Amino acid sequence: MRFAYFFCLLAGGGVLSAQTAKTDDVVATPTIAGKTAAMTRMAGLLPLDWDARAGKLYLEVPGFDGKGRSQDYLYADSLPYGTGSNDLGLDRGQTGDGRIVHFERVGPKVLLVEPNLMFRSSATDPAETLAVRQSFPESVLGGFAVAAEDASGAVLVDATEFFLRDVHGVAETLAQRQQGSFKIDPMRSTIALDRTKVFPKNTEVEAVLTFVPDKEKPVSGQFVKDVTPDPQALTVREHQTFLELPGPGYVARRYYPRAGYFPMSYRDYSVPLGGALDQQFIVRHRLVKKDAACKAKCEAVTPIQYYVDRGAPEPIRQALVDGARWWDEAFQAAGWAPGTFKVDLLPADADPMDVRYNIIQWVHRYTRGWSYGAVIADPRTGEIIKGNVTLGSLRGRQDYLIAEALLSPYVAGKTMTAANDPMLAMALARTRQLAAHETGHTLGLAHNFAASAFPHTPEQSVSVMDYPHPWITLDAQGVPDLSHAYGVGIGQWDKVAIDYGYRQFGGKADETAELGKILSTSEKTGMIFITDDDARPFSGAHPHAHLWDNGTDPADELNRILTVRTTALARFSENAIRVGTPVSQLEDTLVPLFLLHRYQTEAAIKEIGGLDYRYQIRGDGQAAPEVVAPETQQKAIAAVLKTLSPDTLTLPEALLTALPPRPPGYPSTRESLPSETGLTFDPIAAAEAAADLTLQVLLDPARASRLVQYHMRVPKAPSLRGLLEAVSKATAERPEGGHTMSSEVERAVEFRATEAMFGLAVNPAASSQARAIARSHIADVYKEMTGAAPLADTAEAIHRAALIERMNEFQRAPEKFVPAKPIDAPPGMPIGADEVM
Repeated sequence: MRFAYFFCLLAGGGVLSAQTAKTDDVVATPTIAGKTAAMTRMAGLLPLDWDARAGKLYLEVPGFDGKGRSQDYLYADSLPYGTGSNDLGLDRGQTGDGRIVHFERVGPKVLLVEPNLMFRSSATDPAETLAVRQSFPESVLGGFAVAAEDASGAVLVDATEFFLRDVHGVAETLAQRQQGSFKIDPMRSTIALDRTKVFPKNTEVEAVLTFVPDKEKPVSGQFVKDVTPDPQALTVREHQTFLELPGPGYVARRYYPRAGYFPMSYRDYSVPLGGALDQQFIVRHRLVKKDAACKAKCEAVTPIQYYVDRGAPEPIRQALVDGARWWDEAFQAAGWAPGTFKVDLLPADADPMDVRYNIIQWVHRYTRGWSYGAVIADPRTGEIIKGNVTLGSLRGRQDYLIAEALLSPYVAGKTMTAANDPMLAMALARTRQLAAHETGHTLGLAHNFAASAFPHTPEQSVSVMDYPHPWITLDAQGVPDLSHAYGVGIGQWDKVAIDYGYRQFGGKADETAELGKILSTSEKTGMIFITDDDARPFSGAHPHAHLWDNGTDPADELNRILTVRTTALARFSENAIRVGTPVSQLEDTLVPLFLLHRYQTEAAIKEIGGLDYRYQIRGDGQAAPEVVAPETQQKAIAAVLKTLSPDTLTLPEALLTALPPRPPGYPSTRESLPSETGLTFDPIAAAEAAADLTLQVLLDPARASRLVQYHMRVPKAPSLRGLLEAVSKATAERPEGGHTMSSEVERAVEFRATEAMFGLAVNPAASSQARAIARSHIADVYKEMTGAAPLADTAEAIHRAALIERMNEFQRAPEKFVPAKPIDAPPGMPIGADEVM
């Protein structure tokens, strides 16, 4: 679901130093053979020598040119042993920074230098190139004293401290997550010889590092305490790699915003005035035809090979292999032979941290969290060196829970086997899709959140690079049907994207023109590409780009999923949990069903104040931006208001009777619905939390500001005032004699809606006119309430009085007024930050 990529920075200039050794202090430097005679030598790219007696690891640098500079290497780090905490974000197998470095010999010192490739010059004039290089800093990553040298120019350095440093930034991450101030304890840290190896093309070093808290700043956070046997000693492993650079032959391909790829960017200060300073290329793997003249079913010199972590259990392991293999179909559609993209189990003796292996890892965490795809890429070209997929194991368990909630399958204590388990079938279908999705990121592909809006059958997938919500229908008996919960196989958009990124054009073909044809042909069918920045925010305006949605019409699909939800809730009972499970666990199973509509609601809301647009480039012929049709917006408003209705938010009395307080050993968690009633289940707080999910998006300040503007441009489009009036009406109209749970839910939702309007009225992010309209509406409601006849219903009278008092407080000093914060609902998406996207 997510993507992180780390660019290796290629060599630029050298580090200059005037430091020299004093002649009267010169001591004869031993040869490498003499110095390492009693050590264990590991020969290869950068040889290592292990001094077991002293516990030191020496590194050999084979030689330097006439300017004291070595060849370039890819240098990368990773975290083979993680913390198991999604909140800390330090996962097993996580890839860290990658860069291209070189060594420089300066007298008795050797420096490890990372040049600055963010700023470059394409000029052939050395002076012009030097001017750019000298204008920006580079980084010296390490400094070493020469311990031995040979007449050939090779030197030996003690690299122990370098390899025992916190290169992955674990201590910094712990501090950022407010877990305390940690540092490495040298006495409890050492080189991990079992994972320290040297090969002809790469050198691998792993270290066991123990982090201890500062004595004056003890462990302050719960996250470390949750996952560590002794939070005073957090021990992980960090891995460092030096790799031979890829050889010549890779041809970079230009980035185009609508092609669906991540860009690799740098600044070229030698482009002519008026030219593009920022140069952008797509990130992708190298594929070269065996036969350059081949036009179809072309064999690759080196196919793209991925490996699946053997730590994944069956049947999940096979699902990962099957899902990732879907990509071969896309490569075949791009002119390559079957088997151009391969997926197999990782060899038993292979190290997943070895940069030579593209890996799909199965990672365990204390709480569920994001999966993601990361790459290490060469910044000269955007060529992917290593794809690294991280899949969280708890995702499948959450999918299984969702299916249990929908099906309530354990009638009369029924048990399941793998052959007749519909929950397992759905979870494995999602696992295949997830494996394909995250692998897609490591092929260079970004999310396409507009894909699900393209017409398709339930069995089809438009793109595995979207976030899929399960497709749930009702059978003839009114039972939820999950048989087509997730599409099978690679999607139509995925084939387009791979065609753009990986098709090779032979002869004298105009690559730019041919690539343009690929995209224009796709767009003529109605397929478009819209990604994260447009789809993720509450303020999003695009009517088709959403997360976890379905259907070509968001409002119609919201109405449909509300029907499915109502039906499933009516069937929900203790049959949703296995015999022998504490009955209070029904509440945990209820959560995903009660909030089943949350993301489709968000999709429908984004049609309101929405703008249909494309990533336009001048001359590409794409349609101009257009305000969403007024009738489409009104239809969306009607559907969205249903999510604030007591009919939607009031749980059946039979279900409330079935939910006991939790027994010892089964506490509530962040996955639990909120409660203001202590240990007992709180249906009112649950309804308030669900309502706030709608209100936060519906009354977003940017959306409110757009409604004001679009109504001026398109008079038939909904106005902000009209929307506020509709919300107030939907949450205020109820019959007299409201001594029912439904009436109490509606009163609670009216409170939440009023607070959301207060929030809009004082939100500086909203336009001044949007704030003014919100204040005017609140004043109108206040006037109506204070002028209304007294209520005979005590509950309603108390409720009205409380609202009037709250509005009085607002009107007395709106600049000082603090609206109530939204009530937090349990997380729907995987828990954790989006920082590695």
